[in-house]
Amino acid sequence: MSRFLITGAAGMLGRDLQLALRDRDVTALGRADLDITDPDAVDAAVAGHDVVVNSAAYTKVDDAETHEDEAAAVNATGPALLAEAAVRHGAKLVTISTDYVFDGNGTAPYAEDAPTDPINAYGRTKAAGEAAVRRIAPDSSYVVRTAWIYGAHGPNFAATMLRLAASHDTVSVVTDQVGQPTWTGELAARIVELVDADAPAGTYHGTNAGQASWYDFTRAIFAESGLDPERVLPTDSAAFVRPAPRPAYSVLGHEGWSRAGLAPMRDWREALAAAVQAGALAR
Repeated sequence: MSRFLITGAAGMLGRDLQLALRDRDVTALGRADLDITDPDAVDAAVAGHDVVVNSAAYTKVDDAETHEDEAAAVNATGPALLAEAAVRHGAKLVTISTDYVFDGNGTAPYAEDAPTDPINAYGRTKAAGEAAVRRIAPDSSYVVRTAWIYGAHGPNFAATMLRLAASHDTVSVVTDQVGQPTWTGELAARIVELVDADAPAGTYHGTNAGQASWYDFTRAIFAESGLDPERVLPTDSAAFVRPAPRPAYSVLGHEGWSRAGLAPMRDWREALAAAVQAGALAR
């Protein structure tokens, strides 16, 4: 049986990966356990494992605008070191990336091989990490891009909306950013499926199907949680100016799954209902 190493194991996806692999031989290392920017530490951690799933990341999107070197160390250098160690030790590598590698000016779902053109520092560092992994481990690596993730084990948009619902009569949410809400519980299970299927190396889009604005998503969160969705009011991005620009259109295509003989992830509404039923959005 394959031995798995999870990096970033204390994060939202990392904890769901541990659940998805609970019957396997797993080493789960959080930031306090492994600095993925330390070559010697990375090599020692990867040794003896067959599969490495890298969910470690610098995810403070706005802070990355003024701390791009710090973000690049984790999001670009770290994956490169993991890829080098994985090749040395004969392991497969799965590294998690993001929709932010695209500029958000599209009008149709971005294909896995669409040119990247990030519009903020965070996206640049993640795109650099992707490129490094593909260069170093082209035949033994998976780049899994995800977006708009939520789950039971960490701060996220869905949890924030439910918290605001408890203290505000209404919440205002933007209608002019569109993407794919994605449950980390399902994403973790599909990453394991990808590896178990011995799918071809390459890039896969790990997002739930369909599309929604943040406004649509929030109304669905309220409805699934037994709250009145009319408490959600529409606004636009001009009301929430932040240091890092966000892509307006973050819808990803899923042909990679089909080419590998695997079904794409289900519609985001179905996944949200399942997440609520599983207690992943408990208030």
